[in-house]
Amino acid sequence: MREEEKKSVTKLKFKRLMRKKWLYPALYLSVAALVLVGVFWYQQGADNLDQVADEPDTQVEDEILTNNTQEESVPVMEQEENLQMPVVDEAAASIVTKFYDYDASEADQESALVLYNNKYYQSEGVDITREDGEAFEVTAAMSGTVTEIKEDPLYGNVIELSHDGEVSTVYASLDQVQVETGAEVTQGDVLGTAGSNSFGQASGVHVHFEVRAAGEPVNPENFFGQPVSKIKDGAEQGEEEEGAQDNTPMNEDGAEDEDAQDNTPAVDEDEEGTPSEEPSESEEQPTPEEDSASSISTFQA
Repeated sequence: MREEEKKSVTKLKFKRLMRKKWLYPALYLSVAALVLVGVFWYQQGADNLDQVADEPDTQVEDEILTNNTQEESVPVMEQEENLQMPVVDEAAASIVTKFYDYDASEADQESALVLYNNKYYQSEGVDITREDGEAFEVTAAMSGTVTEIKEDPLYGNVIELSHDGEVSTVYASLDQVQVETGAEVTQGDVLGTAGSNSFGQASGVHVHFEVRAAGEPVNPENFFGQPVSKIKDGAEQGEEEEGAQDNTPMNEDGAEDEDAQDNTPAVDEDEEGTPSEEPSESEEQPTPEEDSASSISTFQA
């Protein structure tokens, strides 16, 4: 009986609830809210699908732009490689023998003379040492190809690198060599260790470093921090200036001296037409002599 009474009470409560005026509007509003929520979620899902469909094209475009940027940046980096000193630690290195420059000061010209066998020779490069006098690693001043390695009786081990065809660098007075002919080296790669040689004994342990453009030596100090193109332009400009100068010897009256010859020391003659034993002023200038220079290789310290 009690269960039947409970069921009857529940039915009465349900009937009373259904008779309420606010019940049906509330149900309608609830259904409408559910429909709106469903439509909203459906639109969000469609937008997400559109974005996913567009992402592959964007990624492809980004990859194409990135690849193009990388390909164009490669030659720029190569052009920006500048000549540097052939040592690992530039702060601990110093130049003890300079390049002989005819336009340099008298002091610099004196420091560019090498005394060998009681005669002076003009340096075609620079001698670099450490301040403590210890041996050090010699590195490539620029990226290039090892074109020659040889052992010279006066200059010790010698390495030559070729850069962009017309420019080359020479590293002499090496104790050890760590590269082979034909090897491709990158700027800063170790070529060997500095040593000493017979020709530049006064420099002690050092590396003799030369820069050549179209086979002609140029002053390395003028091009440290400069790219290969600047070295070429500087060498060409120097050749033009040299060709524009009139190298014909002049006498005291300002006229051309027809009897004088280029690079030939003046010799005084006595009454019988034989050269006197006393050297003239030009003979006393420290220039290389042909008789002793014949055993020296093409580059000179």
